[in-house]
Amino acid sequence: MQNTKKGYLYLTICIACWALIPIASKEILSNLDNIQMLFYSSVISTFVLFLFVIFQKKIKLLFSYKLEDYFYMALIGFIGIYFNYLMLYKAFSIADAAVVFILNYTWPVFLFIFSIFVFKEKLTIRKVFAILISFFGITIIITKGNIAKINFGNIEGDFFAILAALSAATYSIIGKKKNFEKTTSVFFYFLFVLFFITPTLFILSSFKIPDIKSLFWLFINGTFINGISFIFWFKALENLKTHIISNVIYLTPFLSLIYLNIFLGQKIFISSVIGLMFIASSIIIVSIKPHTLD
Repeated sequence: MQNTKKGYLYLTICIACWALIPIASKEILSNLDNIQMLFYSSVISTFVLFLFVIFQKKIKLLFSYKLEDYFYMALIGFIGIYFNYLMLYKAFSIADAAVVFILNYTWPVFLFIFSIFVFKEKLTIRKVFAILISFFGITIIITKGNIAKINFGNIEGDFFAILAALSAATYSIIGKKKNFEKTTSVFFYFLFVLFFITPTLFILSSFKIPDIKSLFWLFINGTFINGISFIFWFKALENLKTHIISNVIYLTPFLSLIYLNIFLGQKIFISSVIGLMFIASSIIIVSIKPHTLD
């Protein structure tokens, strides 16, 4: 029970951080391109996480892993951060934003499906029903209730969005399975991302000094949205069942709407509240355990 409470706390921190993604992306991408954004964010994340390693006196742990472990850390960094963000940003640049959001948020569904095969989590009607309700709720929020108007017509953009969703679920499964020490492993994830994104910057983009406003949001993005949140994400995966996480994580887009309302004055629609109700009901369904529904 204590571990479950900690798991919910860690997941809440992740949701609070990740809900800032739309604002940070909007502010940063107005001055930089997606590759430049990922480069600067990774520099900040790596530096901040290294400070965490020092503060927690875990320097020796950096050199305690096996060669195989470093390989898996590089793999998680490549799939979960480098590849994930490049695919997602690319999808946003060429396809309808609402469609990209919906397709990207299939990743909790993929996470749940993968966990059935990797961790042998039990597949039940209740779990499937709850995730479908969550996904329906997020669709209502993103489309503002106009679900019939969604057009999955951009095959290339849709493909990139699905790739991003698959990568998010894949790195989560690998990280949960390997169960490395959280602070040092996340530091390595971003260190490897920095190794991948630096040549990408000079080959596919260019070096550009960000303006003051972008620097502020890069700090927020690199420190909280990308950096520290990943530590808590893997802690949440360690302490909670993936079908629970797959439902609760759908609260992130609704919290994003609240942030957008506070910081940018964006209106919250009635449809968003209705979508939230669907998501909340799905969380209740997975929280209670009526065996008759399984």
